[in-house]
Amino acid sequence: MIGRVTQVSLGPGGVPNYPVDEAFCSPLGLEGDHHLHPQFHGGPKQALLLVSSELLEQLREDRWPLYPGALGENLTTQGIDFRQVRMGQRYRVGEAIIEISKVRQPCQTLSPYGHGIQKAIFDERCKTNDHTSPLWGLSGFYARVVQTGTVRTGDPIQLLDQLA
Repeated sequence: MIGRVTQVSLGPGGVPNYPVDEAFCSPLGLEGDHHLHPQFHGGPKQALLLVSSELLEQLREDRWPLYPGALGENLTTQGIDFRQVRMGQRYRVGEAIIEISKVRQPCQTLSPYGHGIQKAIFDERCKTNDHTSPLWGLSGFYARVVQTGTVRTGDPIQLLDQLA
């Protein structure tokens, strides 16, 4: 699986995140990115949030007013089939290597985009890591940073391996 980064995004905390050309990816995420509620967001296991541009487009077709960075993601991707993403997969993104660690469970922070958006992108099956859910991947995925490095808009994102 090879795709590319269509947007690198940082924010002051909450949503949206805003585009930057590049950012250094450390074990705690992109330098310059902040979290309003660090007890729930961030940390080594949730260093980065990835969202698919194809799934954003699908949600826009369903009339949700979304755009790259709107869901608070750090990396908006294109060409990675999020329906095939599984925990433990490792990807090279620019100079960094990341590992998918968890499905993002959306919270009330996303409410400005419409009542019920959380249920439109996440269900109980997603919560139990059931990749057969029709909503699998819509909310995005958290990743830990295995190897630090700079990530840039336009960088390739390539599946390296899957941990057992």
